[in-house]
Amino acid sequence: MILCEEDCKFLDNIAKTLSPKDVELIFVEDEEMRELNLKYRNKNKSTDVLSFPLQAVNKTLPLGSIVINKALAQKKAKEFQHSLEDEISLLFIHAMLHLLGFDHEKDKGEMREKEEELIRFFKLPQSLIVRTEAL
Repeated sequence: MILCEEDCKFLDNIAKTLSPKDVELIFVEDEEMRELNLKYRNKNKSTDVLSFPLQAVNKTLPLGSIVINKALAQKKAKEFQHSLEDEISLLFIHAMLHLLGFDHEKDKGEMREKEEELIRFFKLPQSLIVRTEAL
């Protein structure tokens, strides 16, 4: 189940496919995302998505929290000519994989492969990792 203040039902299937655990989803604006990125990653710039896994102390804890920069998601959706729901879904998949322990900065392509598999399964546009690598 997704714990979200907005209507996030379109993400339910993705969440359930990846984990039976609850996930908190928070939407923020650019400045708040920049502050979070600086505080937790020592990067003084905004970003599109951050994930904060909870350590699995027991089975009742949520998997973690996902923070999405809604303004940047809207901008990217327009730039890549797809819906805001599609962009948020891409970011959500990316962050969920991080919560599950994947790390594209350290692995040998496993996260990219899993992300592409999920994007095809859910019929979404090009992945976040693929777009980033193309730049």
